[in-house]
Amino acid sequence: MGLREYFENTKGLGVLSTADSEGRVDAAVYGRPHILEDGSIAFIARGRLTHHNLQSNPHAAYLFAEEGPGHKGKRLFLTKIAEEEETERLYALRRRSYPSEQETKKGPKFLVIFRLDKELPLIGTGE
Repeated sequence: MGLREYFENTKGLGVLSTADSEGRVDAAVYGRPHILEDGSIAFIARGRLTHHNLQSNPHAAYLFAEEGPGHKGKRLFLTKIAEEEETERLYALRRRSYPSEQETKKGPKFLVIFRLDKELPLIGTGE
């Protein structure tokens, strides 16, 4: 099963971890990633700490723990390759909509696009 099918069909909790240029780490709960046609991986982010960190350090890790018993899931090691602000593609990909008042209050949205550098299971080396 490819990543697109995996994330379309698997429920769980995701955490995106980033670090700034000084190495100060942050971890934030994020929904399932969007797998684009070319195989790149995208997340929709607000202009908060995760987005700020990615401006000076393009590397990130995404941990996804599947719902249910046991410790199943994936770890994705990523490098940012592009970013879009408030684009049609971003709005086509998003899974949730909010009233326009809330959207404006929360600030701009960014589609952050990553290259997948490495994929590992939630636990272990995958060997």
